[in-house]
Amino acid sequence: MNYQQFIFILLAFINICTKGYCQTNEIIQPGFKVTLSEAHIGNLDIDLKLLDSYEHVDDNVRQFYMNARAVFSENKDADFKNLQILEAAQKHNIPLIGGPMLGNLKDDGVTLWLRPSSAKTLNVIVTKVDGGDEKTYSTNSIEPGRDYRIILDGLSSDTEYKYEVFSRKIRIAKGGFRTAPSYDEKTIIRVAFGSCFHKIGLHNPNLINQILKREPQAMMLLGDIAVDDRENNFNMHRSDYLLRDVSKPWQKLSASVPLYTSWDDHDYLNNDLSGIPERFDKTDQKTLRTLWQQNWNNPESEEEGIYFNTRLGAVEFIMLDTRSCREGKKRGKYGSYLGTDQQNWLKETLTKSTAPFKVISSGTMWSDYITNGKDSWGTWDTLAREEIFSLIETENITGVLLISGDRHGARGFRIPRHSGFNFYEFEAASLGGVPGPDAMAKDSINQIFGYQGAETIAFGEFTFNTKGANPLVIFRLIDEFGNILEEHELTYARLTPRNY
Repeated sequence: MNYQQFIFILLAFINICTKGYCQTNEIIQPGFKVTLSEAHIGNLDIDLKLLDSYEHVDDNVRQFYMNARAVFSENKDADFKNLQILEAAQKHNIPLIGGPMLGNLKDDGVTLWLRPSSAKTLNVIVTKVDGGDEKTYSTNSIEPGRDYRIILDGLSSDTEYKYEVFSRKIRIAKGGFRTAPSYDEKTIIRVAFGSCFHKIGLHNPNLINQILKREPQAMMLLGDIAVDDRENNFNMHRSDYLLRDVSKPWQKLSASVPLYTSWDDHDYLNNDLSGIPERFDKTDQKTLRTLWQQNWNNPESEEEGIYFNTRLGAVEFIMLDTRSCREGKKRGKYGSYLGTDQQNWLKETLTKSTAPFKVISSGTMWSDYITNGKDSWGTWDTLAREEIFSLIETENITGVLLISGDRHGARGFRIPRHSGFNFYEFEAASLGGVPGPDAMAKDSINQIFGYQGAETIAFGEFTFNTKGANPLVIFRLIDEFGNILEEHELTYARLTPRNY
């Protein structure tokens, strides 16, 4: 190699690294760092920076996104069935405008969400990872641009599967999943969770790769995920969902980990907004809920809000709607946080649950330790929170874990009761690595750990083990490099009120 060849190779390497493609020990260095305030603005330049923040985007994907985004930004009534968007998808060879996204995991299957760009029949072929037991599922009479859910059922419990999606014998997507165990099966279940991607973290391959390496059977996302401060500009809600769906890291996650989602303020309308604020009306609220349901893959629910419950083996997951169901504009009134219908639903769901463990999500914090509760239970509805906690204690509802988001950072708390029993709250609002309140509360006597949002990109994980005589759950906080920052074991006995 002569001197000129060496210089040429060196300059090419520098160019690659400055564009964000350089990898060291599988870690991809970001080429662009988008701030939280920029993500909230979300203009074309910022959204393109997000798309390019870590990895090279295929030119066809980039051009399709730009064409579709232009339609959304210029036409307030545009949706994914818009002819110009569908023509752009065909021109740039984009068979799926969105998906596949896994959700609603069962012991005999899973639901596959996708948004095709043409009317071509789709076939999904599912096989066991260790070979055999091939099944085919088809969708006909497709309306291009509409969201579809294909139920992949008739499968074996607690079994690894892979799948491929075909359009006229051409494979257009693939992924994998592990079915849930049966309710009475003694096994290990691993579930990831977190909040506050704020669009930024959706494009972070380091974080997504670490989540995939842990092989969770499902993941719970608690809000501030893909849409940022779009208010009732519903066309731009759709544009933000498209930005999510063309992201390579996001595609890897959604195709291989069943997702359960709830919203917080930035997904809903704007910072700290809830219910039906001034300038908005009931139609806005209804449209927002419909848009959410069209773009996520949660279990179906007949409730007015977006809350639901589902069960994986020994664990029941209860995901609350802590935004759209709030009643009135006065804080402190009973029912003002969840609304009375959802409050009653939650009490009934807890009372009827036969699962040993229950995980209850809240978009904002259960405790009041950080910023005095701010926009959460502590300032909105302490009466309803007390009613829930008292119900759990008096009815001896076992295995309850609380998870929350909103207050950027990662924290763990004990919530002590007069009986001596403690509730445990884990907050992993650190998927986007954005700034927030102090890591530790001013009075940290009941705080287990704390990490500042701007310094930590991490997700939470629960590992439930019911194999032994004494069931337990282990919480871990894992950063984007795979480091286990926190590890805390809670036995079933410690989560049983009558032991105290």
